[in-house]
Order: sequence, then C-alpha cells, then structure tokens
Amino acid sequence: MALVGAAALIAAGAMAATVFAGPSASAAPTAGCGKTPTLRNGSQTIQSGGQSRSFILRIPDGYNNAQPYRLIVGYHWLNGTMNDVASGGSSGASWAYYGMQQQSNNSAILVAPQGISNGWANTNGRDITFTDDLVRLIQNDLCVDTTQLFAMGFSYGGAMSYAVACSRPTVFRAVVVFAGAQLSGCSGGTQPIGYFGIHGVSDNVLNISQGRSLRDTFLRNNGCASQNAPEPAAGSGRHITTVYSCRAGYPVQWAAFDGGHGPAPVDGCSGCEDGNRTWTKTEAWRFISSFQGGTPPSSPPASGSSSSSQPPAQSNATIVGTGSGRCVDVPGSATANGTQVQLWDCHGNANQRWTYTANRTLVGNGGKCLSANGTGNGAAIVINDCNGQAGQQWNLGANGAITGVQSGLCLDAVGTGTANGTRIQLYSCHGGTNQQWSLRA
Repeated sequence: MALVGAAALIAAGAMAATVFAGPSASAAPTAGCGKTPTLRNGSQTIQSGGQSRSFILRIPDGYNNAQPYRLIVGYHWLNGTMNDVASGGSSGASWAYYGMQQQSNNSAILVAPQGISNGWANTNGRDITFTDDLVRLIQNDLCVDTTQLFAMGFSYGGAMSYAVACSRPTVFRAVVVFAGAQLSGCSGGTQPIGYFGIHGVSDNVLNISQGRSLRDTFLRNNGCASQNAPEPAAGSGRHITTVYSCRAGYPVQWAAFDGGHGPAPVDGCSGCEDGNRTWTKTEAWRFISSFQGGTPPSSPPASGSSSSSQPPAQSNATIVGTGSGRCVDVPGSATANGTQVQLWDCHGNANQRWTYTANRTLVGNGGKCLSANGTGNGAAIVINDCNGQAGQQWNLGANGAITGVQSGLCLDAVGTGTANGTRIQLYSCHGGTNQQWSLRA
C-alpha cells in the first residue's frame, strides 16, 4: 500500500446523508462488559441496510471484559481498503490504524470498516447506518466506554469522519480528519464535537481551503475564540499545530504541514510520507487520549458568544514540566527585559508564579509578560514589558502543550533537558514530555 492511496478523488456528487437514529451515548457500561466475547480479531462481516458489509477488528492484547475501552474507527481512502488501514501497509504495524495500534498500546479497540466500491459516498446515509450497526455490534459483545468513541480517516475517509461528526456528535467524542473535504455529506452539522484537522498546504487533490472549511464548522459549533492559525510555507519542512480556545469538552485543533495529499508527513522532509516517522500519529493520539471518561458538558456553546469562548484566567500559578517536574523560572528573580526563562526546582516564589489572563498572556514577576523572542525553532522564551501583541499570547492545550499564538510552536525545554538551568525555547510541536506543562496553584 502506498500511504497516499488517493491519486484522484471525486470532488463532487456525494449525496448528503439521511438522518437515522444512532446508538445511544451514555456513560453506562455496554452490554459487552462482563461477557466472554464472541468477536475475534481479523476480518468479519455484518448485515447493514440489506447488504453484507465487511470490517477488520483488533481487540487489545490482554483484553479485560471488566474494563471499558476506547473505540476508534479508522476509515480508508478512495480505492484503499480496510486491510490497508489495519495492516499499516508498507510502514507496517507502527502505522496500523493510522498509528493508533502503536500509540494506544492496547488501550483501545480498533476497527477498520470497508467502504462500498472502496469509497464512502454515504448514499442515502448507508455508511452512517453501517457505522451505527458496527458500533452496536461491538458494544454488545465487548466492553466499551461509550463516552470514548472516535473516528478518523484520510481523504475520502476524512470526509466520512466529518460526516460522522455532523450526524453523530452525541455518539462520538471527537474525530481526526486527515486531508478531508465534504464528500460524504453532513446531516446535522450544528452540534459540538471534538475536532482535529490535518492538511498539507500544497495538497493538489483536496485543496487546504476545503480542510479549513470543515474545521470552521466546528469552530462555530464549539464556541471557539477567533484567532489566527499560522500555516507553514511550502518548502519549510515543518508543520504548525494551532490549539483553539473553545468551550470546555469540545476542543478544536488544526495542523497545517508543508506537503501535499497524505496522512503521514515527516518534518524536515518536504513531500515525504512515512508512517514510521510521521508526527501525525503522536499528535492524533495525544488529542484522542486527552479526553477523559464521562460525558462532556451537555449544553451546546452559544452561537457567536465571545464570552463563553474566552480562556479561563488562572492566577499566581506555577508552570510545571511533565518531563522534568521542575518549574518555569526567571533566573535570579530578574525583571530585566530579555531575560530567558529556565527550568528550576519548584519553590513557589514570585519568580516562578504566572497569571494566565483572559487575553492569553502569562504575566509573571514584576508584571512582565512571557514572550517569544522570534517565531522560529529555537527562539528564546523571555520576559518583556507587556504589549498585548501575538508574541506574548499563548494557548493552553488540553494535551498539556503551551503554543504561541503568533508562531504556532510549542513551549519546549531545550534538548529534552530536565536539569536545573535548562533554557526554555519555541520549537515545533512533537508531543514530547519536554513540551507538556501543567499550571498548578
């Protein structure tokens, strides 16, 4: 299998899906909890809408029927197959199920459905019905956390994942769309759901503008604050992930990368596709795993409400690195502009205290703002007089990342360092523990 399986993709003619009743999303254990499963790993069939439909299932090693698992549905691309998704193709197991087999490490049930004619036209809602029937079958036989259902796919599979987001927002918790467009319909499309879109800036099959349009649906539905989403230049060999500030429980992320139509780009290698080396699988899993069990807030975000989408202010908190357990610290309690911050043992003094404001600034000792001294990899993170500009604005992601609004890059401990004195910089987001932080009172 070539990772980019869709050399051409239908750009029009997909019929809008018909609304059907989907399986219920409650926090109760599924009927399969406590049962000895009859489903097995591998290829199998189910009757759906009067047709025999196929899928490949992967049950976690060491499956425990008393433990509710995440369920992740991975849709293939045009002229791809369920086997391409389930096997990982030429990249092998590390890219199976878009990398989720490796990343989930036996914490999720994985399923790859097969589309009719190797596509997802979703004519008269037949593929949504197939998804409904598949979810019911698995939940009746296996122990599933009904608040932890996710869909993902590339190209036509991304379009199908978007259709799921539109029509089953109370069944699925979130979707990940690789290089998608609206090709499989969008019945509903007015309710919030977690959304992560990934798209190449030079995509000549489904232009990135089509991916932005899908993203914008859920920026509206999820009550997200308006903000700039920087995208890398062609030939830059990098990606930029923007984490929007949205209503609690309904995050939206957007990752634009230097490349074309593919799900597995590699930073520093323009045009490369490699499921072993791609950053997309780690970012997709970090997004999925950030959702905890339990239903999200039941009330939908108010349309166009700016007040509900503002980030919550957090006062006088320390910023603690996940990898180091140390705090972001201003050396020597300095207040001079341009002082670069560092990691240091947490002691709670004023030079380690930060207030995250409603306008996304982090204000520290002496009223100075945490600032990026540039927009590229390696730019120093310093303190400066507060000026309200984008270089002093930060997004706090549910995954622990702190990203610069201006650059889209992550707050990063240099060289994955954990020792006292390790400097803090901007760097391309990769999900490592040196880029994960928590604000603590």
